Amino acid sequence: MKILLLVFSIVLVLYVALCCVLYFKQESLLFFPNQLRADYKFRFSGDFEERWIATPDGTRLHSLLFRAPQSKGLVFYLHGNGGALDSWGDAAATYTRLGYDVFMLDYRGYGKSEGKITSQQQLLSDVQTAYQQLLPEYPESQTVILGYSVGTGPATWLAAQQRPKLLILQAPYFSLRDLATHLYPFVPGFLVRYPLPTNELIKQVKAPVVLFHGDHDEVIYYESSLKLKALLKPEDRLIVLPGEGHNGMTDSPLYQRELAKLL
Repeated sequence: MKILLLVFSIVLVLYVALCCVLYFKQESLLFFPNQLRADYKFRFSGDFEERWIATPDGTRLHSLLFRAPQSKGLVFYLHGNGGALDSWGDAAATYTRLGYDVFMLDYRGYGKSEGKITSQQQLLSDVQTAYQQLLPEYPESQTVILGYSVGTGPATWLAAQQRPKLLILQAPYFSLRDLATHLYPFVPGFLVRYPLPTNELIKQVKAPVVLFHGDHDEVIYYESSLKLKALLKPEDRLIVLPGEGHNGMTDSPLYQRELAKLL
């Protein structure tokens, strides 16, 4: 009995220690930025420019604005949790070919952006600050908000606060808390400091919503979108990409055909 109690105590202490690490070191488990030198030169084809977004606390966020030859609006693009604009910028051509300018933001600590992500509210505030700074150039009636992977939560939150023309979500999660407990059932949900409850926010979005999800997604389980579909307005849609995984869905022929219909 004493041995069993000792083993139980050791396991309990290790579990509590693991939970503390997960709680206090959460950013390093969620975000995988690639940092770029201040003098880094982007080499994308087409017309684009670098822009800086000033946040209320003085942190400067870096972004790229890609321009279509004859623009009919803007795609406000929130990328996933890895890399930076040097790699994500390749996706812009998919949308400029359809006549939309594309704005891509690097979150704090990504690319040339200053600072680091420390809270969900900070992340959401940064996204809205960038969006607000573009409103004088791009009216909301011509703006599409698009989120990819981890960017789908902030994109949904932003669309719920604003009135864009359309919300597109690629590989969305039901919520990050739901995803965490799905991947790691031993982790209590309350430890997730970035819950990003897409399931709650999507019901507040007045704009049309279109979800895209590969049924072989190995990162954000496909059933996340099936659960979100049940919360959509009657006119909203879920478009399943058969055989597609998490990465590279923008290059999917089906995605590009459906996107052309939308835009």
